[in-house]
This record gives sequence, C-alpha cells and structure tokens, in this order.
Amino acid sequence: MISDYLLEEKLPLSWCAGCGNGIILQSIMRNIDARHWRKEDTVICTGIGCSGKADDYTRTNSFHGTHGRAIAFSTGMKLANPNLHVVAVMGDGDGITIGGNHLIHAARRNMDIVAIMINNLNYGMTGGQYSGTTPRDSITKTSVYGHVEDGFDVCGVVKAAGGTFVARGTVMDVVQLNSLIGKAMDHKGFAFVEVISPCPAQFGRNNKMSAAPAMMQWIKDNTVSVAKAAGMSRAELKKKFVTGIFEDRNDQDDYYTAYKKIIDRLGGEENE
Repeated sequence: MISDYLLEEKLPLSWCAGCGNGIILQSIMRNIDARHWRKEDTVICTGIGCSGKADDYTRTNSFHGTHGRAIAFSTGMKLANPNLHVVAVMGDGDGITIGGNHLIHAARRNMDIVAIMINNLNYGMTGGQYSGTTPRDSITKTSVYGHVEDGFDVCGVVKAAGGTFVARGTVMDVVQLNSLIGKAMDHKGFAFVEVISPCPAQFGRNNKMSAAPAMMQWIKDNTVSVAKAAGMSRAELKKKFVTGIFEDRNDQDDYYTAYKKIIDRLGGEENE
C-alpha cells in the first residue's frame, strides 16, 4: 500500500494549493509499492526548492542535500551501495539550471539511478524568478516585461548526453505519468523523467493562470505526443510540451557494472 511508504503523520502536504508535487509524489510511491521495494533498500534524494520537501513525507531512507546536487549525492550513494534503489527528485533548478553539469555527466556515465525532474518553469520557492526552463515571453519576477530566452529542452539535453531512458510527462496526464515513472524504475541505467508541473503560486499567477484548473487546461492545450510531434513543423511545436519516451535502450552497461568488469579483470590478472 502507498501508505506503507508515506509518513501520514506529516500530512497534509505543505505545497501550495494547485501544486502538482503531490501528484508526482503519489506516482513515485505507487510505483515503489508496485515493485515491492523494501524501505530499507530505497533512497529518496532531494535538493533545494519546493521539490526538496518530497523526502519529508517518505518512510524510505531519504537524503536532503544542497541546491543542484541531488544527482551528485545520488551517484555517491549508488556507487557506495549498488543494491540501493536511488530516486533523485529535483526541480528545474536542481536538475538543469544549477545542477546541469551533474545531470549531463550522470547521463553519459549511465548511472543506475532514477532522476525525476519536476519542471515548474521558474524558481517557485524563492519568489518566482526565471530559471533555465522558463518559456520565452513568460512573465516572472525577474522578467516582468517578458522572458527573452528559450528554456532548455531538458530531455533533448539528457538524450544528447547519452541518457539511456529519457521521457517527459505532465501532471495533467496521471495515467501516462505513472507509466513513465514505472518504466524508469524498471530500467537498468540512467533513467530520466521530466514532469511538467507549472508553479501556480508564481508562474501561474504572473501569467494569468492563478487557478489550478486554468493551469491544467493550459498544460492540456500545449501538450502533444511524441508520435504527433513527428509530423509537426518546428514552428508548430513552438511553446509545446512533447510528451512520451524519447530514448529507451539497453545497449550500454550501467556505470557500476562497467567499472566492476574492470576490477574483476584486474583481479584475474593479478591471480595469474
């Protein structure tokens, strides 16, 4: 049961009304339960920001680190104990703006961790400044006349860096989100899932979507599937969120397995 993994005494959740973080946390817990991961063998690792509260509600092992370092800490834990199920839960600040360097190297190394990046399109906790994923022309506290940069296509970055499982979902489509997170947990290697979950308190309010239903409708109106996107032009895809699986391959050893092969080979040579 999901309740086996949740600290129910910490409820209700502290996130703002309309925030999708609770939806994402439930999906993570549901998938952990479905795989019967032991709490003692599971770690939820977070960084700083609204997503960093996720570990407050879990009965699994948890680690709350510094800004942008969720993947770095997750890497260390997985290498120290490869039997752990390590799930890094981070925001777009942790994932790509502050922690982008850790993200691309974890992807190229094929670290066997699950990285879930909650993309709320701004720095929600610190007042609504723009981040590396804020869409062009958006209003934020630091772009009051419109943001002049394109946000990162984070899935594109991770795929280009060598990520072996790369997907994007939204809090609007919970069925798809559950499926994507489940497939990421079953994957051997670096599994990255970006979840579009706009911040209602900052991004939504600044862009005339202060109510949660309006934000959900906005997500729905601006989401297209991978299959549909394949037949659309670059202009048609402008400001759209393409959802689905972008990469899913098993042609590369995860980092620990590859490293262990070297150790085993060296051990064999020493015994000759």
